[in-house]
Amino acid sequence: MLDVVFSHSYYYKFDAKQWKNQTPYPPLGTLYAASYLRENGYKVGVFDANLLDDPKTIQPYLETQKPSIFVLYDDGFNYLTKMCLTTMREAAFEMIKIAKNLDCQVIVCSSDSTDHYEKYLAAGADFVIQGEGEISLKELVDALSNNEDTSQIKGLVFEKDGEFVKNPKHPVLRNLDELPMPAWDLIDIEPYRKIWEAGGNEFTLNMATTRGCPFKCNWCAKPIYGNRYNSHSPAYITKHIKYLSETYGVHRFWMCDDIFGLKPNWVQNFNKELKKENLTISYYIQSRVDLLLKEDTIEALAESGLEEVWVGAESGSQAILDAMDKETKVEQIYEATRLLKEKNVRVAFFIQFGYLEETKEDIQKTIDMIKELVPDNIGVSVSYPLPGTKFYDKVKDDLKLKANWTDSDDLAMMFKGTYNTQFYRKLQRYVHKEFRKSQATQNFKKFFKSPFSISKAELRSMILLGYYVPAAFLDKMQLKNMENTNA
Repeated sequence: MLDVVFSHSYYYKFDAKQWKNQTPYPPLGTLYAASYLRENGYKVGVFDANLLDDPKTIQPYLETQKPSIFVLYDDGFNYLTKMCLTTMREAAFEMIKIAKNLDCQVIVCSSDSTDHYEKYLAAGADFVIQGEGEISLKELVDALSNNEDTSQIKGLVFEKDGEFVKNPKHPVLRNLDELPMPAWDLIDIEPYRKIWEAGGNEFTLNMATTRGCPFKCNWCAKPIYGNRYNSHSPAYITKHIKYLSETYGVHRFWMCDDIFGLKPNWVQNFNKELKKENLTISYYIQSRVDLLLKEDTIEALAESGLEEVWVGAESGSQAILDAMDKETKVEQIYEATRLLKEKNVRVAFFIQFGYLEETKEDIQKTIDMIKELVPDNIGVSVSYPLPGTKFYDKVKDDLKLKANWTDSDDLAMMFKGTYNTQFYRKLQRYVHKEFRKSQATQNFKKFFKSPFSISKAELRSMILLGYYVPAAFLDKMQLKNMENTNA
């Protein structure tokens, strides 16, 4: 029997795009919370829903373990949980219902429950924790276990006498090294490994070196960790990497921070710690082009094993970047891309279409940037209004019909933009084809210079050029017709 059972409501199989990628990551945030409670004397278990296909499968686990407390604690390091996808919300409600029927006290901590606590309380949850959850959760579990008053615990939202009570959030943790390492032993790593390897990918585990983001892009929500930026020390992260390398034979990592290595000299010291422990790894990160251009950051990243960096390029139009309060320049995207490629670091762009007052010219500037810079990968989406952002406040009156995507491939325009949903879905496909054309052209140039250096993937790209050229032309003609329909 367990005191507390943890789970979460992200099911990869409910998100077709992510499941197709065959690169699932364990629920890191959930494992941190479980580890913290375990260190404080509780018997805990984790029911990992990531690879399952039905929330009802939790029932026999709860019946066997008989916990008095069930905690639905989503992985706040997984950016997809910020989007509050409706398929995952419905799964959460089903799990809450099952736990309540088994007489569990139910606690929820997630981005969606932070934004929509009333829905989760109505679904049967006893408490919602807002913001960073570990400290509030421990205080709440302590109080429940000792039959003490819970009403003054920071971070809690609950219902009393038919009204919602919303306590102030708990201050965020400043010294992250106080946290024990995530409870990796409470989940089965092997099914993750098999899925990665079946997809032809090197098995990779996720790791967070920081919490929060101090930048103020007006479309980006920070419901869990907020605008404060706090870091683990390079020594803590190196110790974590060494443990995962020795225990699971993993040498490749996804650093899932919103921004990796913002703290001055962090990357340089991380590089030194890895060398001290004789650790050779590869990893990939998210960052900002302006930060990458500081001092010797790119050099230190490349030397420490950086394989790929995803940057929030967003747009090739300075007008759109300024409207987003992005605080970056198009010129910085060009310069950072050039320097990363010189160091043989792959560079990938997050691209966002559909922002308010976007013009045809703005769209073309973004396409031109992609074709000129030829990044190694792109992720294309349309602007998504997240509660708590300035962008959301600007468009919230348009969200009556649809306020959340069903899954991450939905791409629905939920507000009145320059063009409609059908246009942007077609645009996404067109941009990917133009991107593939540019990659193939680049590979042809490489082939003529050094034919024996071409990889199988590059050769395949060259062969597919015959498909992408007419397909992109057809998409372009259809987009022109759709522009006229929107006009």
